[in-house]
Amino acid sequence: MTTTIRIGVLTVSDRASRGEYEDLGGPAIREYLQKTLVSDWTEDYCVIADDRASIATALREMVDERDCCLIITTGGTGPAVRDVTPEVTSDVCEKMMPGFGELMRKVSLEKVPTAILSRQTAGIRGSCLIVNLPGQPKAIRECLDAVMPAIPYCIDLIGGPRLETNPEQIVAFRPKGK
Repeated sequence: MTTTIRIGVLTVSDRASRGEYEDLGGPAIREYLQKTLVSDWTEDYCVIADDRASIATALREMVDERDCCLIITTGGTGPAVRDVTPEVTSDVCEKMMPGFGELMRKVSLEKVPTAILSRQTAGIRGSCLIVNLPGQPKAIRECLDAVMPAIPYCIDLIGGPRLETNPEQIVAFRPKGK
């Protein structure tokens, strides 16, 4: 029996959730994963408002009910009043992984000085890794390029399914023999 690998893609945006503009972040994540992962996977995609309760509900459902092993969020990581994605991620996770945010900010700061305002982070809920990304497609790709080498091994360590990457895109790090 083959287990279906489920990956959540969650766009957090008041305006996109109301249909005032097209969500570009979620599709950018999907496109990146389609090029990078060679494992068979199914997407669980959702666009929601910048609202603590809605974000928490979506994250919990993606992990607890839909068995996502990875959730990548976009949006809600800035300093604006309604940007609360990192706080909600911290609330629903058992363990935070601050190195992800540190690396993403480092990479982004090489491109734009305002990256210091970004509050990307990551955390673990059960056997799922949740990674918060900024909202711009270019920044999404840059941040994923930085952290993707560590994501498959992290998911291995927390008891999730084995994710394999396309080595022409990203080489996943795993200790020898793993």
